[in-house]
Amino acid sequence: MIAQAVVIQENRVLMVKQYVQRGDIVWNFPGGGVERTETHEQACIREVKEETGYDVKINRLLFKNSSKYTFVAEIISGDLCIDLDNEVNNDIIDVAWISLNDKAKFDNFTAPLLALLVDEK
Repeated sequence: MIAQAVVIQENRVLMVKQYVQRGDIVWNFPGGGVERTETHEQACIREVKEETGYDVKINRLLFKNSSKYTFVAEIISGDLCIDLDNEVNNDIIDVAWISLNDKAKFDNFTAPLLALLVDEK
């Protein structure tokens, strides 16, 4: 099971550029696997911290399916940094704030979730 966060600030979304299992390089929302002893929310908070350096607060569940929980979150503290010495980040290439207008960075999973949020506003 995967838990991930959509974090939007100033018309930009926090994204992680990474290698995925199928061998592609994609921009994803920060997140990762849920450990046995944690809730989906706890996993999401931990993964965002590990991948981006930010501490976040979960605001609500945006979407779930059989393999992923996607939460809307907001930054409460921290600075953007990638700890590439941490082996859990060996698949990460970059972390950045991506403009919501930069449609080329969004794929068939991220684009519809972002559209859900934009349509709510």
